Amino acid sequence: MPMETATRYVRTHEAAKLLSLSARTLEKYRCHGTGPVFRKLGGRVVYAIDDLEAWAEQSACRSTSDPHYDTARLAGRAR
Repeated sequence: MPMETATRYVRTHEAAKLLSLSARTLEKYRCHGTGPVFRKLGGRVVYAIDDLEAWAEQSACRSTSDPHYDTARLAGRAR
């Protein structure tokens, strides 16, 4: 039977560090609804590592001529 691993959660400052963003930028993204999925647990905002990786993966491009580049470049900005 495969072993299940517990989801690891990090707080805003650690999530920002993992994404190479400032905590304030991540807070803005959260307010605008353009950042990674987050949860409120016990009054604290936390992010699942898997959600951070999935959000970052949405911005993946091979070159500036990639059709997805313009969308990816605006990741996190207010819509």
